[in-house]
Amino acid sequence: MARYAISDIHGCLATFKALVEQVLKLELHDHLYLLGDYINKGPDSKGVLDYILHLQRQGYQLTCLRGNHDQLLLDALDKGVHTVWLTPEEQQDTLRNFGVERFEDIPEMYIQFIRSMPLLVVLDDYILVHAGLDFSQANLLATDSCTLLNIKRFQPSVKKLGKRILLHGHLPVSKASIEKVVKQNRISVNLDAGCVYYKNAEFGWLCGYTLDKRQLLWQRNIEDEYAIKVKV
Repeated sequence: MARYAISDIHGCLATFKALVEQVLKLELHDHLYLLGDYINKGPDSKGVLDYILHLQRQGYQLTCLRGNHDQLLLDALDKGVHTVWLTPEEQQDTLRNFGVERFEDIPEMYIQFIRSMPLLVVLDDYILVHAGLDFSQANLLATDSCTLLNIKRFQPSVKKLGKRILLHGHLPVSKASIEKVVKQNRISVNLDAGCVYYKNAEFGWLCGYTLDKRQLLWQRNIEDEYAIKVKV
């Protein structure tokens, strides 16, 4: 049995499938942890969710955490589209991807799937979250949901993490910087290599991480060309 983690797929279905099937070569007894942001920005948000659900139906063990972009879909439904910070063009791209004109028309199965996603997973040796933890808290597990989904800067504490390693995504960083962090055995690892930003030479990779061996596995973005702003 192997344990893997992937974060920030952002609609890059072909890349995600290639990483899972050709690089990780996921087997039924393995466990795949996905750290959120399945949708928006990339070319096939719906396809990514469909593929995840397909894997689960086939008996693969997946734990899917919620990311801030996944939360945006829930916010659009629960609080109104005016509360969602995506540009009108980005909103329309996501809606077209689902084949609907309004967020309210996205099939309920996807909404319920996202609602069911935990924001935090605590293992014996790892803490998994989309964005990060509030290390000013005496109890890390008391970090509020907004922080779990959105924090960008924090200073990890060995004292508070104990023997656990923090795995997260959310803020795109270069492939080289992720490799450096893992090589140095840091206590916090950001797995977001900016896969969706394939036009930026610094990014454009989907990162797989083996929890037991602390190894990195890589898949370059292989999507057909799509419109995306260069991340700066």
